[in-house]
Amino acid sequence: MSGTGQGATIWLTGLPSAGKTTLARALARRLAAEGHRVEVLDGDEIREFLSAGLGFSREDRHLNVQRIGFVAELLASHGVKALVPVIAPYADSREAVRKRHQAAGTGYVEVHVATPVEVCAERDVKGLYARQAAGELTGLTGVDDPYEIPEAPDLRIAAHEQSVEESAAALYALLGERGLL
Repeated sequence: MSGTGQGATIWLTGLPSAGKTTLARALARRLAAEGHRVEVLDGDEIREFLSAGLGFSREDRHLNVQRIGFVAELLASHGVKALVPVIAPYADSREAVRKRHQAAGTGYVEVHVATPVEVCAERDVKGLYARQAAGELTGLTGVDDPYEIPEAPDLRIAAHEQSVEESAAALYALLGERGLL
């Protein structure tokens, strides 16, 4: 099978407004330009369609992550690079997804987009931090709901300290090192 035909899941975890989706889309453009089959499974879109009806309890968040992990593994098993920018706040949920991929023999890379909460709150792409500060929102990951920082991700990216292009290049290099290109 040619290199462009090999599937893998690239899971990007981090706080809201950390830059996960921006990084995923930048990498997706580069991979697609090289002829790779690529799909971005954006957490917000998945919640709207695949996980409609789920709330933000620990159980619902876990179920959401497992559903996304299943879809990503399915795509990866068919030669697609599935880029998954999803908060996935709990380590056990992320580990269950990794184990599913390992059991299936499918490539899997976990990337921690390690933007500090202060920077995320400044960016506040969706206005979540402002709503939380105003008392209109509770359960915001990293503020008043837990986010378990990955202890040993395959790559930790300080996206706030480098350009999107530099972050995407670091992730691309890791995929090359892992034989996933």
